[in-house]
This record gives sequence, structure tokens and C-alpha cells, in this order.
Amino acid sequence: MMRGIGWAAVAALGFCGTLAGCKMGAADAPEGGIDTVRLVNAGKDPANWITHGGSYAEQRFSPLAQIDRNSVGDLGLAWFSDMDTARGQEATPLVMDGKLYVTTAWSKVFAYDAATGEPLWSYDPQVPGETGVKACCDVVNRGLAAWGDKLFFGTLDGRLVALDRDTGAVAWEKVTVDQDKSYTITGAPRVVDGKVLIGNGGAEFGVRGYIAAYDAADGEELWRFYTVPGDEAEDAPDYLKTAAETWSGDALAGENGIGGGGTVWDSMAYDPELDLLYFGVGNGSPWNRAYRSPGADGRGEGDNLYLSSIVAIRPDTGEYVWHYQTTPGETWDYTATQHIVLADMEIDGRSRQVLMQAPKNGYFYVLDRATGEFISAEPYIPLNWSTGMSEDGRPQMNPETRIDITGQPALVMPGPLGGHNWHPMAYHPGENLVYIPAFEAAMLYAPEANWKPDRARGFNIGFDLGAGDLPPDLGIRREVQGTIKGKLVAWDPVAQEARWSVEHPGPWNGGLLATGGGLVFQGNSGSEFAAYNSATGERLWSFAAQTGVVAPPITYTVDGEQYVAVLAGWGGAFALSADGALIDNLHPVRNISRLLVFKLGGTAALPEEPDFALAPLDPPLSKASAEVIELGRTKYARYCAVCHAPGAVGSTELPDLRRSGALENRTAWLQIVHGGALSDNGMASFAPSLSEDEVEAVRQYVIKRANEDKAMEAERAKTRITRR
Repeated sequence: MMRGIGWAAVAALGFCGTLAGCKMGAADAPEGGIDTVRLVNAGKDPANWITHGGSYAEQRFSPLAQIDRNSVGDLGLAWFSDMDTARGQEATPLVMDGKLYVTTAWSKVFAYDAATGEPLWSYDPQVPGETGVKACCDVVNRGLAAWGDKLFFGTLDGRLVALDRDTGAVAWEKVTVDQDKSYTITGAPRVVDGKVLIGNGGAEFGVRGYIAAYDAADGEELWRFYTVPGDEAEDAPDYLKTAAETWSGDALAGENGIGGGGTVWDSMAYDPELDLLYFGVGNGSPWNRAYRSPGADGRGEGDNLYLSSIVAIRPDTGEYVWHYQTTPGETWDYTATQHIVLADMEIDGRSRQVLMQAPKNGYFYVLDRATGEFISAEPYIPLNWSTGMSEDGRPQMNPETRIDITGQPALVMPGPLGGHNWHPMAYHPGENLVYIPAFEAAMLYAPEANWKPDRARGFNIGFDLGAGDLPPDLGIRREVQGTIKGKLVAWDPVAQEARWSVEHPGPWNGGLLATGGGLVFQGNSGSEFAAYNSATGERLWSFAAQTGVVAPPITYTVDGEQYVAVLAGWGGAFALSADGALIDNLHPVRNISRLLVFKLGGTAALPEEPDFALAPLDPPLSKASAEVIELGRTKYARYCAVCHAPGAVGSTELPDLRRSGALENRTAWLQIVHGGALSDNGMASFAPSLSEDEVEAVRQYVIKRANEDKAMEAERAKTRITRR
């Protein structure tokens, strides 16, 4: 018998008899031990971590207390494993019966002995390199699901793959998206009653979002739930007919339809007693509602359901039950795909079954998870797009920030990365606190005049991504740097206020784990992994990880000994799309991708940290005309900035184009950008979208920017010498 399964099954039998979700049928007794009984009781089996959030409630809380406030100072590295993908690492490992399983960038999977780190097997789905240009936010993967003797995960190019848990052999794989469109999968699946549930991403590029269920036995698609209306007309289910009434214009219809967005790219949670699956819906496609849902005057209209919504459905059939929209008529990339947490708590003298979320828009929401009824919402970060919340839970809009209506630029807080992104929160039931990896960063949204979608390459958002580029001015850059903050916030969901917070060196910090030992674990952008007192926020322990940590930790036991594991490796949306100088000035971060595993008394040590030095800026002279450089700026902003950063100020994960060896060679540059010479590395050809002259204009723009920044760096050096 596998370790732990006997206890879990016995504990669940009486409990399961009262739950609608525990349907004791053939699907509940798969070979290999992971079934409905074990998944429903995952939170009561602290030895293992068998589902993405630790339990169907996604609380990311473990009752394990061997590592506690008193002993955490003795925590040391037990073992580590280097990864072969130097890109963003965002996955939650799974642990079952002494074995640890984890996905990495480029959708690879690795299995280890959870106590010793001995490699057991690995699997590479061979995602084509050119798929990288379809991913808005790095070639990441957030994890696996388990059922029976299989593991399930999505690949960046849209496949759902089932692996044998013992050997890593492929049991089956299913293409879940139209691979001719810019769909991707980065999120972790979930399994309910033998159905594998997975969504997808791609709203920035112009796709239509949905979530679907697949049979765990063979990958057969069982149902599909679209999140925005298409052109089904009278054949559409009632919930989509209702949604269609909240859109205007004809932008969604026909072969040239704009897509609408609403991708289900991350969060899910499940209540087995209510038999409700909850998921978050993403942003509109394009972002700018004026193009996505234009009214008679050409400006945006309508709430555009079910964008930026939390939706509850029946997992057996995909039947719609209820929804709550966090940002009606969203136009700022305010997804509601952020982590969803379920809990029971007393509010206003009543015991409530609640659902909690801190989506991008800056409000922390508490809803009744049976009905979707709004209970409360308050800002967890400063925001200016809304002036408050009505009693029925509808945000009141600040008209100055409704750029889809005014057609004028506006500085909006939060920006498109939100006040909280994909990084999972944690909930500590003993403290009744939700721990949020929050950050503050505004953006200048500027509508792009006469915008048209490009279905081949690049973002389709309806805004000028270059409008907010920072000038080569040290004073302005320092001022902006001071406004960007990252923090760990302990949030009281009943009082709707922060109990305490911890400031980090910068934004884009790791997901969270809360434990019965009175601890909260989190990595950060300062290349540190730390443990905090769950009641006060006092930092009790830290480890120099040598790289930014954005993934969430887990904890488990093997033979009675507690371990804490986290996947380290800087990357993701902020690392790619933020001004690289701002990142480096806040704290220089490089990618060293590793799985780190800790235990009390651990004595392993990382190799010596490599030197970190960027090549000096040494561009050719800028000789192009102002017209050519402006053309290059507009094309760079639309097609290049999302990966190589605004204003060509690259960070450390992908090549900084200002320092590229091809910058001084027109032919080499053209072969890469137009010819696709580096497509296997993820740099696909942009020939479908950019002419050779436009590619050359981009090169001339980067040359100009490199010369400007070289002069700024010389000024910075003079300032340092003067101060000495």
C-alpha cells in the first residue's frame, strides 16, 4: 500500500458520504490511488501535496508544524536540482508518496525522490521554439494535476498531456486549441471526478477564451464553456445569449472577428459539497473597449460579459450557475484570473461559505460561494480607476480613466500587471488572514489611433505600448522608480483591512505558503527565500537563492520529516516587459533556475554565485533620420517591447537588444528578425508582420536608444565620482 493512502481513504469515507461531489462511481476508483476521496481530503493529508493549491479550496495552508517559529532558524538546504531552462519558473510541485513532480519553463516535467533529490525521470514535450512569440508573459508553466496513476499538464503550444506517474511515459495527449491561432497554456489543470479541466491564454493576441473538460482515461473532450459570445447566434446557450446583450458592434462576428478575449489561463477552485467549480476569466481582446465593443459613436460600450469575472459552473456538464464581474467593461487588462480561495468564516454574526480573490484591479473581494452574492470589497493597494464600490458590488468608475470613452491618455493605477498577478495567495485559518503578494505600479494608457488587429504577430491591445517609455533622464527614472513597490500584505477578509505588511526590494515577488507552525514562506525579487511570523510579519529566517523567486512554495513530509520546496528562477511578465533599468536599479536579478528543498538541519550548499556583469553599452553611431527612428519606435512598441522591454531597456532574462552583437550588422539583424534564424530559441520570424524596411527601422531605433542610454550611464558615473 502506498504511504498515506490508507489514512486518507479511511478519513474520507464518512465525510464523502455527505458531499455532492463525492460520486462513488467508476471514475472514483482509478488505479494508482489518486481518486475523489483522496482529492477531497487533500488538505487533511499533510504528508503529501497532491493538487495545485494543496486542496480543492486552494488555501495553500498546511497544518505541518515541525518547522515552526522556534525551529525555523535551523532550516537548511536539504538538496537542490539545477534546471536546463533559464526562463521564468512558476510551477507548484506535487508530492505523492515520497516522490516530487514539477514542471519547468518550456513545459518540461521532472520527477525526484522527495527526500534525497535523486532524479527519477524527466519528460520534454518538445514545444517548438517559435511558440514563444505566442506567449504574452514568458514560456512558463505552473504545474500538474494527478488522477489515478497519471499526471496531467498543459504545454505552451496547447496540448494536454497525460504521463504515467511512475515512468514519465506518455499515456495520451490531446491538442486543446486551434494551433493556427495564438493560444497557449501556462496554467495548471485540475481534476474533478475523472475530468481534467484546463483553460488557455492568448487574449493579448486576439483569441476567444474557454475552459474545457477532458476524460482522464483517454483525453476525449467532454464539454467546453466559452467565456465570451461568438457567432453561434440562436444556437448559443442561454448564458452566452445573456452575455451577447452586454456587447455592442460586430467586432466579434465572422472569420475576421476580433476574438473578445476572456481566456481562462490560471485560477480554479472546487467546492465538493456544493459541487461547484469556480474559475477566473481574463481581460478583453483587445484591451481597449473602444475597438472591442464600439458603440454608435465609435467608443466602447457595455459590460462585456464574462470578461474579468468569477464564474461558477457544474464540473460534470459545464452548466453555468452564477457569475460576478469584478471590472465591468474592463479596458485596462484587469483580469480576474488571480488566485481564488475558498473558506468558511463568521461575518456579521453569520457563518458564511465564502470565495475570496484579489484580482488585478486592486480590490479584495469576498463573495458567497453558493450564490455569487457580493459580501464586501475594499482596495488592498492604492487605485484610481474606481472611486468606490456600490452596495451591490459594482465599482464606481473614475471617468478620467475611462480611456475607451474619452479617447485620451490617462495614468492609471494599477497598471496592466495589476495589484496582484498570478502569484498565489495563502490563507491561514487560525489567523483568519489572507497573505497577498501585492505590488504598486501605474501605467500611462494611450489609445492607438486607427488601430487594426494583426493576426500574425505581436500584441493586439489597441493601445500604444511605447507612449509611457521613460526618457533617458536620471531624475525622471529615479522618481518613477520610487513609485514602484512590492509587498507582502496580511489581509483581514472580515475587517477588509491590512493587519500587517512587509516591503520588498521591488515588485514581482513569489507566491505564498502558510503553515501550522505559525509561518508564511515567500520568495522575492531580491533573490531571497524567507519565512515570516504569520501573526506579525516578523522575518524569522532567510536564504540567499541567487535568483528572483516568483513560484510558490509547498511543504510535505517523508518518513515523518518535514520539507519545504520551492522552484526558483526569475522571469515572467514583469521581468520581460518592465523597463530593465528599473528592475536592475531596484535590485539586479538574473535567472538561475533551480529546485530548492529545505529541512531542519539541512547542510547542502549552492555553488558559488556567478559574477553578474552586463557588457558595456557600445552601440554604433546613430545616423538614421527622425522619420525612420519614429517608425522603428512604433513598430518596436507593438512587436518587440513585450519581450525585450519598453524603450529597448532590456532586463536580464532575454537578450538586451542595446547590447546585441547583431545591432551593428544590418544583415545579421535582418536574418534574425525577418528570416527567423533563431526561431528554435523562441525568436520566430516577424516577416508576416514587418517588412525588411520596418525591421531596419527597429534596428535604428534601438541604436538611437542605446546611444542615449550610454550617455545617461556616463552622466550617472560622473555623479558617483562627484559624490565621493
